[in-house]
Amino acid sequence: EFSRMKKTLNKEKIKLLCMDLVMLVVLVLIDYYTKYLAVIKLKNQAAFNIIDGVLEFNYLENRGAAFGMLQNQKIFFVFIAVIFLSVIIFVLLRTPDDRKYRKLHILLTMIAAGAIGNMIDRLRFDYVVDFIYIVLINFPIFNVADIYVSVGTAVLIILILFYYKEEELNLLLKGRKV
Repeated sequence: EFSRMKKTLNKEKIKLLCMDLVMLVVLVLIDYYTKYLAVIKLKNQAAFNIIDGVLEFNYLENRGAAFGMLQNQKIFFVFIAVIFLSVIIFVLLRTPDDRKYRKLHILLTMIAAGAIGNMIDRLRFDYVVDFIYIVLINFPIFNVADIYVSVGTAVLIILILFYYKEEELNLLLKGRKV
């Protein structure tokens, strides 16, 4: 098993994984900084209109998941995040260092960054700092990490359905080249 892993971790693969790590750190820092700004500028303040009747910044301490579901389930959310992150790491390690899979690396890194960003909040505060509110459609208040997860997942689904062939996806599970 070790020799097989060593073969798959060539210089190009290591370079790609390092780029993933740098992107992950940058995205998590952006999320953290926006939440920090939300706490110091928006907490205990009236909503801040960006585009009247369309978009505003509105501070919220979310103790649940999307749309406020599953309130106060910190251990459950952290457990799920660890499982998702483990799967993402597994897939990134098994993904060939072929150019065709760069999109997959970017999307999985975005999803991981969102999961980590919100997990940091849950571990530190027992809630997630949300602050972006689309007034026009009365969409639940969210944050930058949520954008990473939502956009990353949506584009990933599109790629799986329309871009990657079944054989290319199977090789991620079997660890073989097509």
